[in-house]
Amino acid sequence: MGGDRDEELLRGRVYGQDHDDPRPGPRAGRVYAELVGGPLDGLLLDVTDWTGERIRAGAVLETELGSFGPGGKAVYGPRTGDPARFDWTGDTR
Repeated sequence: MGGDRDEELLRGRVYGQDHDDPRPGPRAGRVYAELVGGPLDGLLLDVTDWTGERIRAGAVLETELGSFGPGGKAVYGPRTGDPARFDWTGDTR
């Protein structure tokens, strides 16, 4: 698959759900943060059981789409004043 197609498939999906899941979108009763920027842009991150402290700490998420390819991780942190959006801050190994 080309890069554009990969990005298209990720839109509206929840991070960590299987790409073949027949219901890849958000589920009722769950709380999500939108990932903004970086390799996981547009995905939703399930933060339902996260404490306020955990949300403030952000997330380091495995992805093959980042700067480091397989084994790499994308770093996201909550947007100031809008914890429903996590902004990308960079990639790491």
